[in-house]
Amino acid sequence: MTVKYYDWAEYQANFRPNKVAIKEVSSGRITSYKELNERSKSLASWLQKKGLNKGDRVAILSHNSAEIFELEFACGKIGGIELPLNWRLTKPELQYILNDSSPMTLIYSDEFEEVALELIKDCNISNSLMFEENNLSSQYENALKEGQDFKSVESTHEDLIMLMYTSGTTGHPKGAMISHQMQFFNAVNLGATARITDKTIQLVVLPLFHTGGMNCYANPILHNGGQIVLMKEFDPGKSLEIINNPEHGITHFFAVPAPFQFMMQHPNFETTDFSGIEGAGVGGAPCAEIIIETWQNKGVELWQGWGMTETSPGGIGLSGDDAARKIGSAGKPLLHTEVKIVDSDGKEVNQGEVGEILIKGPNITPGYWNNRKATEDSFINGWLKTGDAAQMDDEGFIYIVDRQKDMYISGGENVYPAEVENVLYQLTEIAEVAIIGIPDDKWGEVGLAFISLKQKENLSEDEIINHCLKNLAKFKIPKSIEFIDALPRNATGKVLKRVLKENKLGKTAPAIS
Repeated sequence: MTVKYYDWAEYQANFRPNKVAIKEVSSGRITSYKELNERSKSLASWLQKKGLNKGDRVAILSHNSAEIFELEFACGKIGGIELPLNWRLTKPELQYILNDSSPMTLIYSDEFEEVALELIKDCNISNSLMFEENNLSSQYENALKEGQDFKSVESTHEDLIMLMYTSGTTGHPKGAMISHQMQFFNAVNLGATARITDKTIQLVVLPLFHTGGMNCYANPILHNGGQIVLMKEFDPGKSLEIINNPEHGITHFFAVPAPFQFMMQHPNFETTDFSGIEGAGVGGAPCAEIIIETWQNKGVELWQGWGMTETSPGGIGLSGDDAARKIGSAGKPLLHTEVKIVDSDGKEVNQGEVGEILIKGPNITPGYWNNRKATEDSFINGWLKTGDAAQMDDEGFIYIVDRQKDMYISGGENVYPAEVENVLYQLTEIAEVAIIGIPDDKWGEVGLAFISLKQKENLSEDEIINHCLKNLAKFKIPKSIEFIDALPRNATGKVLKRVLKENKLGKTAPAIS
């Protein structure tokens, strides 16, 4: 059965026109649902005048801004496909993505004008618009003033609304195709587990070019008529200040583990009032138990979850009712989702055994843009192969062990770095830790721990190893330790273990993300 796509912005503009939809922290700009819809209509009109047809791509290069959502709903009205670009990438990396996706238009903020103009020329992009904060005379604003004489193009749930390029662990990044169906079922799945209503107000700190920023929980909140508060970029002190200010009324928060870690290490963490927070979600990487316990001790329900760009991203979730009882668990499969854990032969593993997560449902990507081989390699009998290792307990709760590609084999034993990192975080002197496997003549591979200490703290290598000896099997204990100032991270805060490995072993090292 073909299901029609319904316009969320149009609905909310009719239902609650004066309700605040988006508030930008840096500019102070407030956008109501009526304004969001009207601006999206005007942008849709301009895009059609420039020749956009159903299925054409429109790229946007910007820090977090309301314009990203205006483009999303403009594309929904006329059948376009939004392409949010990672502003942390170099020009050659962006050039690859643009050449692969062939957008007809590039919209960009003035901060990226120099690289945008080069990309427009080098990638033969036909049209462009630049916008600036609080400048009503920018190219973008002038384009919106041209009117709303566009022709609506009907789309179904199967049609695409977005391309999100995932970071390439080997070779080039892949464009995950995001359909209207995926976004709808993600809104349903996460809306239920995160208790999202029209009263929800979320502080959005993850970049919107990442599915965590766009869909946990920004899109579900706009689907339900709530409000999002946008930060251009994450800042731990500013985030705590906003949460602490009752005028913002923040009820929800979502991030990967790093922002939670940085916020709890900030001097203002202890004095911040979190009583207005109904819950906060964490995902994107295994989360150290010390982070969960620290936030829960402040009265914040920290909901773990698991997902990928390819899963909308909601795949597995932990309800607030189980957050304290099942610390460390990602939860159970979400409502409209099926999950199983299998061994290398595709056979479901026994309870407690580690295997790879396979997932299917209406929230799963149809594949990768312009890349049939990657699509075929990623699916088996309709199930998406995730590359994440997990195990299930006797109640059906799933625990993410680690990325399978991060696992290394030492003396014939599988070692999952996340487990070792979790033990090391028990040492309060440690600010950050990441473990990689490196070649060893005797054991095949051994662990190397990169450790960053908190300011004014001291910790010796012997003290670290002795702590591991008391808490880990010998084959799991890192053979060596390197102290560094800070771990390399991407725009969402995820540790770049690939960079650590390349720096240690050289550019020929196997790529891991």
